[in-house]
Amino acid sequence: MSATGIEDSGHDQEWADGPAGPCGPAVDMRLLPALDALLQEGSVTGAAERLALSPPAMSRALSKIRRALGDPVLVRAGRGLVPTPRALELQPKVRALMREAESLLTPSRQQDLTRVDRTLTIVADEAYAAVLAPVLLNRASAQVPLARFTFTVQNSHGSAPLREGAVDIEVGIIDEPSPELRIEPLFDDRFVGVARAGHPLLDGAVTAEAFASVRHISVSRKGRMTGPIDAALHARGLSRDVVAAVPSYGEALLMIPAGDFVTAMPRSLAGSARGAVGVEVFDLPVETEPISICQAWHPRHDTEPVHLWLRQAVRAALTRQAPGGPAVRGGSGDPGEREADRTVEEQTDD
Repeated sequence: MSATGIEDSGHDQEWADGPAGPCGPAVDMRLLPALDALLQEGSVTGAAERLALSPPAMSRALSKIRRALGDPVLVRAGRGLVPTPRALELQPKVRALMREAESLLTPSRQQDLTRVDRTLTIVADEAYAAVLAPVLLNRASAQVPLARFTFTVQNSHGSAPLREGAVDIEVGIIDEPSPELRIEPLFDDRFVGVARAGHPLLDGAVTAEAFASVRHISVSRKGRMTGPIDAALHARGLSRDVVAAVPSYGEALLMIPAGDFVTAMPRSLAGSARGAVGVEVFDLPVETEPISICQAWHPRHDTEPVHLWLRQAVRAALTRQAPGGPAVRGGSGDPGEREADRTVEEQTDD
């Protein structure tokens, strides 16, 4: 088979009419490059050489083109062939179609991001959106000025919005990895405690007993009141008083300064909120595991220039928020070794 998809097998049935469809015989798109070559060369032999076919294969293609058009296309004049009026009429149209087809199969040129007019949709917890939005908007104003951004909270649909194209990227703790998605770890984080400035808990060392004695707010999309922190406290014979469950860290941060509540959240978020909402950050007095903050997207966007820009911008915005920023108040034990489980407070529930 040649590069055009035309079989050069020497059998006439290769150029038999295709199966009939509801509107008549099916169109054989392989005839377009053959017709283009014949009109360009004005010769069966020349067209065959252009498409790397044998002359008999090109002759069969010409026969089928004649049947399809109801026109001889090329007719003999002396020792050569000349195009019919119908062929001359078709020649620029066929050439334009071939150029368009060739452009479709050519790697795209670098897209000018300053001309991209598109809305980019990002799924992230409210608190992560608060960290991302200023950085993305400032960067976009100079690099992708026509872009618009929609931030939406995590939902119960799992990876479906990414697969279906309703969402461009998801940022945070990806608790449902899918083989259909690209997932890029950005940094490892750990959970810390958060309380209002001047909270009595912070007057001394934050022991497990002192931590368990105060009122807590859980962050859980399913409204669960318990999680790994409770299991760690239970192992010490302790339990805590969880008075409310909210679906996002943003809501928890709004509640903390208004009362003597405490909550737990990733240090990268807590450090950013520390100055903005008047809270203090402290190490949890129980041992849990680290969490991985990631961005996820569908492979359809792998090489899309504006999506490449988006992933790079998210990476730059969040990696600079990685733990290692504002110091936290120490609890009992070694604060450098205490890290929180990725499902602390069941924050990753759908």
